[in-house]
Parts: sequence; C-alpha cells; structure tokens
Amino acid sequence: MVRGLADIGAEGVLLAGAGRAILLQIANPKVGHGVAEHSNFAERPMDRLRATMTYVYAVVYGSEEQLKAVRRAVNRAHAPVRRGPDGASHGYSAFDADSQLWVVATLYDTAVTVYQQVHGTLDDDAGDRIYREYARIGTALQLPAGKWPADRAAFATYWESQVRGLRPDDKALKVARDLLYPASGPRLLRMAMPMARFLTAGLLPDHVRAGFGFDWGPAQARRFERTMRLMGRVYPRLPQRIRHWPRDHYLGHLVVDSTVPHA
Repeated sequence: MVRGLADIGAEGVLLAGAGRAILLQIANPKVGHGVAEHSNFAERPMDRLRATMTYVYAVVYGSEEQLKAVRRAVNRAHAPVRRGPDGASHGYSAFDADSQLWVVATLYDTAVTVYQQVHGTLDDDAGDRIYREYARIGTALQLPAGKWPADRAAFATYWESQVRGLRPDDKALKVARDLLYPASGPRLLRMAMPMARFLTAGLLPDHVRAGFGFDWGPAQARRFERTMRLMGRVYPRLPQRIRHWPRDHYLGHLVVDSTVPHA
C-alpha cells in the first residue's frame, strides 16, 4: 500500500517545522505585509499555528461538516486581509492565488522536509502521491487546481525560483521577532522557544536564515544534525496516541468550537 498524505499528516513532529513555514511565508512581501498588518503574534502567539493546523487537519482528516466550518472561518478571517498598492506597499490580498500557492508550498515543503529528516526518505511512489494530495490544502480554498505545479519536478523548479528571491524586509523581521520571542502566552510556550528558534534556523535555506539574522555556524550546524538524528531514533518509537495528539486535539476542539482565529 503506497503511503499518502493521511499516513504522514498526523505526525506531531511535523510541527517542528512550523517556524520555518511561517518565516518562509512572511519573507514573501505579498504574504508578509498582510500578516504584519492583520495578525498579532505579540499578543496571541499561538493563533496562527492553531488556525493553520486546524485547517490542514480538517482538510485531510475532517468530516465534510468540519471542513465546511473551518473553510467558512478561514474565509471570514481572510476577507479583510487586502490592501491596494500605494507608496508604502505593493499591495496584497489573502485571496490572491499566487499568495495562496506560496503558503501551501511552504507547508508542503516543510512537512516533507521534517518528515524525511525524522523518518527517512520517502520512496518515489509515496512522494508522488503525497505531493498530488497536498494540492487539496490550497484548492479547498481559492487556489485553482491548475496553479499547483504538475509534479514534483515542476514543484522543485517553482520552489527554487521563489526561494532564491526571498529577502526578508523590515515588516517580516518584526513579525519574526514577535513570533520567536513572545513576551506573553503560556509559560510552557516561552520555555520551548529556544528550541523552536534553533529548529527553525536549522531548517531554513542558508540565505533566508541569514536574512532573518540567525547566528549560525559550523557548531550550530553540527548540533542541528545531532538533534535531528536523535529525533529520528526517539520519535518513531513513541506511542501513536502521543505522535498524533496534535491532530486529535485540534480536530476535537473544532467539533466543539467551529471558529478559527486569524489564519
């Protein structure tokens, strides 16, 4: 049986890449400026993670009713995220297909990157199936099916061209500071942030990492490699109820409360 997105998407270890995905998203100004002007990581640092993961889990694992509820909530949150071009901004819209493609691309590439770091390389059949199925994360909103690159080779070309041009601007840097150095929020979250910052830095492309000002050298790279090897030995041996707890948690709350904060 060829593994698909439903077979890997519930793995909680994928959340280790959350910071990477967000920083890649906001390094694109069409996404980053909208986030900067319509999200508040400083006061509610967990909101975007909760919104994104609830949406992803609903698309992959949820009932039709759950998916409809979360789609409505995301669209409501996206509706005010728009601005025309002016002297201070090139403009943005949360409904822009290119922006939605970039967001989904960062989620896909990050999920596969983290999964393979921990579980080993996916074979071609599984990789192709997961890639095809990931398109639904975008097409369940406004992403036209034809915008998703046709196959993994086409995606690699798209990805490399987009990443090559990423240069975090001042707005992206402020969002990153608010996200990675929260002044409020649960104490456990703040205690976990040094490791979250370290994993985020290690997973980012070199020039994007430098653009966000991370201190990184050979010692940090060696530590990162050791950390990922340790995760690869320990995480797969955890009971499934622990590995899949984030999915069950977010979907469980969606049943009770079908509202989702800013995506």
